[in-house]
Amino acid sequence: MSSPPSRYVDPDAVASRFGMTRDEVLGLIGRGEIRGMEVGTPPRWVIDEESVTTYVDDRIEIARRAALWNQSQEASFPELWGEGDVRHPD
Repeated sequence: MSSPPSRYVDPDAVASRFGMTRDEVLGLIGRGEIRGMEVGTPPRWVIDEESVTTYVDDRIEIARRAALWNQSQEASFPELWGEGDVRHPD
């Protein structure tokens, strides 16, 4: 029988997955953006995999909202209200 997948990952694994440095990953822990803890002797960092997934999902949502906001700023009022000159005709 195989063992269940580990719930925790090494900071180096997170760093390589996202093209970051280990210090940047530890900074995310320090700012509370992902959950991590020091375990063992000598202490080493482990990171909760679910918190990394949540962090990525949150960043995707922020990017999605920014893209929608930028799109809304591109529209002209005549396009929205149907009056006046249209800047971007279809």
